Amino acid sequence: MNRPARAAFAAGSSVRKAAGVRQATGVTALLLALAGVGPSAAQGTSALEADSPPAGVENAQRAWQHWTLNCQGCHRQDGSGSPGTAPGLAGTVARFLSVPGGREYLGRVPGVATSPLSDADLAEVMNWMLWRFDREHIPVNFQPFTAAEVGALRQRPLRLEASQLRADLLQQAGEPRAP
Repeated sequence: MNRPARAAFAAGSSVRKAAGVRQATGVTALLLALAGVGPSAAQGTSALEADSPPAGVENAQRAWQHWTLNCQGCHRQDGSGSPGTAPGLAGTVARFLSVPGGREYLGRVPGVATSPLSDADLAEVMNWMLWRFDREHIPVNFQPFTAAEVGALRQRPLRLEASQLRADLLQQAGEPRAP
């Protein structure tokens, strides 16, 4: 990031205390609003307060920032993915939690296994991602990913077999194969 961009990011990332609630301002507030995270103009409360993320997400704004900087470039802001390179997540990603091997798959896909994020940050991003892109398919008995679990899964990254395994797991979850 060049110096002017870094300065703008730093200025836009200011956070102030208002009525005991951390509230983003400037560029950060705009980005959060575009992502559906952050203060609601109509109610003056954050979307996170109205619809809290699941356990395993200590700080949804931090998880969103990690997603934006490390995942969104390929999976897109709306989770639709990039044809031929990164699969879509929207309406699909939590389905993996309902089939044997699906949870492990999520922790072993190349983008997760090789991420520069710490195991703790990555676990938080994964829990946030499930909530953000496919909360309707999160099982009732969902146990959040932990740093220890993610760290162990990352030790056995998937390679060329990731795409075929994804298709097989989604078929087991009842989703038809893509043409």
